[in-house]
Amino acid sequence: MGTILEKQGHTISIETDCGKTIDRIHEQRPDLVILDVMFPENDKAGFEAARSIRRTFGELPVIMLTAVNQSFPLGFSSKDLDPTWLPAVDFVEKPVDFALLCAKVSENLARAKGSSGSPS
Repeated sequence: MGTILEKQGHTISIETDCGKTIDRIHEQRPDLVILDVMFPENDKAGFEAARSIRRTFGELPVIMLTAVNQSFPLGFSSKDLDPTWLPAVDFVEKPVDFALLCAKVSENLARAKGSSGSPS
């Protein structure tokens, strides 16, 4: 996924330890975060990290990446995104459709840039 996003012209950084996510965001100030829902140490860590990102960084766009529907038949979808419970701007299911992911990244970066008041 990182290689594909780099080939699209994005600079990426990967953090596999959910506990270090907020520190990494403080250090690097990304324009967008792609966050997996389930981490090896905690299958709800992504939800918790998304809420922490919202509290700490406000409107920093978060795209949730998940295999939750493959693991649990919950029917989880973008309709479940919520500013309090799951503060993300978008949702991508695994296995990842890379064209869809790239489109969502571009769309959400453009939206974030437009809402920041920066000239287009």
